[in-house]
Amino acid sequence: MIIRMWHGRVRHDAAAAYREFLKDRAIPDYQSVEGNINVKILERREGDATHFITMTMWEKLEDIKAFAGEDVEIAKYYPEDKDYLLEFEPTVVHYEVVGSS
Repeated sequence: MIIRMWHGRVRHDAAAAYREFLKDRAIPDYQSVEGNINVKILERREGDATHFITMTMWEKLEDIKAFAGEDVEIAKYYPEDKDYLLEFEPTVVHYEVVGSS
């Protein structure tokens, strides 16, 4: 199993709307791809922004490619993200799951 993690920041006053966007648009998109096991959205308020981590779990790298494209390190964005995000981080990180309970 592979975990794909993306990070984004929004203004505090946009956090609730962005959370709803993720639930309504992003999560269903992830879940529509064969090989997606799970989606978790993490949220933390810090300083002048609210941070979001999208953590998706995938069966194999080929499944991530079906979602993100051939270069799986490049972050995938939705057109609506421009209404919320303070910047667009260019890449994501992947971790191979080597232990679980």
